[in-house]
Amino acid sequence: MNNLVEVTKGDHRADGRFVLLVVDEDDVVGEELVSALASYRVRAHHFLHAAEALLGAGAVQPDAAVVAAGLTTMDTGELVRLLADRAGIPTVVGVGDDDGMTAVAALKAGAIAGVRRPYRVEEVVPIFRAIRPDTAGTLDPPIEIGGLRADPATLEVTLNGAPIAVPLKEFKLLYFFMAHADRTVTREQLLAAVWNGAAGDNSNTLTVHIKRLRQRLTLDRTQPPTIVTVRGLGYRFIPPAMAASGAQS
Repeated sequence: MNNLVEVTKGDHRADGRFVLLVVDEDDVVGEELVSALASYRVRAHHFLHAAEALLGAGAVQPDAAVVAAGLTTMDTGELVRLLADRAGIPTVVGVGDDDGMTAVAALKAGAIAGVRRPYRVEEVVPIFRAIRPDTAGTLDPPIEIGGLRADPATLEVTLNGAPIAVPLKEFKLLYFFMAHADRTVTREQLLAAVWNGAAGDNSNTLTVHIKRLRQRLTLDRTQPPTIVTVRGLGYRFIPPAMAASGAQS
């Protein structure tokens, strides 16, 4: 269990990270969630005992809490009520196979959602994004492929250690491409991911941004671009280490 760390209100958000309170009496399950969320830059504090968690909530000022169903140190529904209703902390309840009734009580007590336990980051992270939309970038881990690295928390891009200045829209394009490396993605997918579809299917906005992004990534002008046009379908991102193999655009 984490030791209670005293912080000044607001100090823990100086880096923009999402702060989470985890209340789970299973040390392994709780710490696995903390560890898994570390790559998403979530600062999670795990408590085994409900009373210590309540004290910890006052100290760490969490953005949200995850509470396991079936607690023995305090009724889960009562803890949810104290966190969600009285302290105003959005609370998610972790539900095991035999926790159906407890989960219902927790939702009635103010929990905003139930998730499977043991926890899966792909289920809890979208909930955190909805709670604090401003942390959407920090909740995505950096991606590094073939010497190219994109960090959504800082919007920094480097190629073989050298920084590349990339505007926000182009960064979002690049990050989407890198997350789908070596797969063809459609214009519709890109417009939805970067512009929420608002740019329109007939707009040349996407074409212009991809052209500019290609130019930024192609440091050696004799090499082919790392973003290949797949005629009639969309685009495909080829990692820099593979780009010299002769891809055609």
